[in-house]
Amino acid sequence: MLRPFPEPRAAYVHVPFCVHRCGYCDFTVVAGKDRLIPAYLDALEIELEALGTPRPVDTLFVGGGTPTHLPPKDLSRLLNLIRYWFPPSPAAEFSVEANPADLDHKRVEVLANHGVNRISLGVQAFDEQTLQLLERDHRQADIERSWNLVRQYFENVSLDLIFGVPGQTLETWKQTLDAAAALQPTHVSTYGLTYEKGTRFWSRRKKGELVAAAENLETEMYALSMETWTAAGLEQYEISSFTRPGFRCRHNQVYWQGLGYWACGPGAARYVNGRRETNHRSMTTWIQRLQQGLSPVDDFEELSPADRARELIVLGLRRCDGIDAAEFLAQTGFELRSLEPHAWQRHLATGFLEETETGRIRLTKAGRFVADSVIVDFL
Repeated sequence: MLRPFPEPRAAYVHVPFCVHRCGYCDFTVVAGKDRLIPAYLDALEIELEALGTPRPVDTLFVGGGTPTHLPPKDLSRLLNLIRYWFPPSPAAEFSVEANPADLDHKRVEVLANHGVNRISLGVQAFDEQTLQLLERDHRQADIERSWNLVRQYFENVSLDLIFGVPGQTLETWKQTLDAAAALQPTHVSTYGLTYEKGTRFWSRRKKGELVAAAENLETEMYALSMETWTAAGLEQYEISSFTRPGFRCRHNQVYWQGLGYWACGPGAARYVNGRRETNHRSMTTWIQRLQQGLSPVDDFEELSPADRARELIVLGLRRCDGIDAAEFLAQTGFELRSLEPHAWQRHLATGFLEETETGRIRLTKAGRFVADSVIVDFL
């Protein structure tokens, strides 16, 4: 018998405001429109009220955009709204994304006073040349200042880093990794730069203004990431994520386990009772719909049982622990190897996948380098 969909115990809130949009960014972002902050908060309150009753959660994640771009008074209102409608359990993980350029004592105090206990700091790089090419609005001095500030209030601080940036060498990437390791973060996410259609980087690459990093260089950078963070005492628990013991991102694990989650804000995607809904990406349209008493949802889908099972394979293979066959059967009703059996056989034979003594199937270390090409065979 399949397990019923439990009520979500996780929530995401999207804050779209930024000083400017970075060239590689494909998220729902508005820049230079701070005048809309009050209308955004009013609309968010309307959307949250549609929940009908507060929904207790074990993980909260406020992302963007740049949540810490909000002035302290508005940031306080935002967090009050979130905590009322998504009351966190006593041991909940409460994460907020932050930008080194705009963090100050007042904002950090607001975060701490409202129960935030995890900060995800969007550092991306430490050298000036890479920061400028990525069109970041902070510099190395901002990283040091903001790091020292948040560590006065928070033990759990994660860093985001990007590799494969045009012009970036293995040596400059090593310098970024070494500088990040010297800070002794509790968690690190390292991402290869992607060129998403509709972004400035996509257009610049098509025009030849940007040249993507060679594939072998990206492979070397990824390998160096694994070596550096292992040596620093962090374990890799997901393709892009490294952590000190006890500091895995519990919210992201909700996604990777295929569990449900609430979500609010422009462009936010939720997964409730097996139905996936995505809000309209235009903030002004999202605001207008809510003001008019209309649904902010722009798109939705309900996966078939087989497609949901395949999605769980894709998500599960991102985790270094892999997929437990018995758990997969209980969650989906499908035997793990009954879906795309030839793909399982092929990748186990090539050594990109392995089966553990406890019945889990996972990517090998070699498989992590070609994860995208392995995972796509299960879609």
